[in-house]
Amino acid sequence: MLALLTLALSTAAIAAAGLITHVVGAAAADAPKAQGHLVEVWVAAVPVTWNVVPNGHDAIGHMEHAPSETTFRTVVYREFTRDFAKPIPNAAGNRGIQGPLIHARVGDTILVHFRNLDTTFNRPHSMHFHGVHYRFGSDGSYIPGFSGPGANVKPGQTFTYRLVAGPESAGVWPYHDHSPSMMDSIEGGLYGTLSILAPGEKAPDREFVVYLESQQGFMTINGRAFVGNTPVFRARVGETVQWDVLSLGDDFHTFHVHGHRWRTPDGAVRDTQVIGPAESYKIRWREDAPGTWLYHCHDESHMMNGMIGIYRVTR
Repeated sequence: MLALLTLALSTAAIAAAGLITHVVGAAAADAPKAQGHLVEVWVAAVPVTWNVVPNGHDAIGHMEHAPSETTFRTVVYREFTRDFAKPIPNAAGNRGIQGPLIHARVGDTILVHFRNLDTTFNRPHSMHFHGVHYRFGSDGSYIPGFSGPGANVKPGQTFTYRLVAGPESAGVWPYHDHSPSMMDSIEGGLYGTLSILAPGEKAPDREFVVYLESQQGFMTINGRAFVGNTPVFRARVGETVQWDVLSLGDDFHTFHVHGHRWRTPDGAVRDTQVIGPAESYKIRWREDAPGTWLYHCHDESHMMNGMIGIYRVTR
């Protein structure tokens, strides 16, 4: 029998509190006091050439796609070592167009040092984080006449966002550009994930990021379309597996993994979960089902237009 799975739905993003301040990035006055560790990451917006269908092939629909229709120039978030010394590739469970998976625990203070290296479009960029506490200066959203430098980081400039993971921050949350170039940037893949553990919660053995979006007219998972291009996630029987499912853009999706079920917080058993723009949730289970399984959006037109991948479980 397949094990019942546990799904932890993320709560709504916590609104930034307090008056406008020149103490940029400090923890909000009414936010929970940070009692955990200091988490520091260095993230830059960097230009890349991205191919949505790099092998040019839809393995299920048997359609061919030329690079001219699947390739575009864009800007993405990428993690760097301390002081932006050297870029760090996304980890195995987070491969794709999206930025680094930032880990923290309730009570931690998170410092995100951001640098705008957009030399292709020379646009301003920023980072806006869902689910955590911060002062207005670390909100990262551009409001003419009100927002500070963290919402409009010009090419070549650096800004540090200071965030606090409160008691209700446990879960999975998106972060994304919210600068004046927000619309083009998000469509181009300028987003990533915060994964915050509750007090005493053990980290999973495997953590998979699934970003449901669209690029170049294709429905994408982590910026890729069709089996053979979308991420192949791997696990072993006995491991605790966590799926971080997030969505941006204009569409609603339904996340589904073949051969698996989970139990929602209200006790219902599901094998398909709806997700809307800027929503996010995590699903956990202890794996007991070896096989090569499909995962996909169960809106059939989305699935056939690329939003489908493979999950391989071995003994």
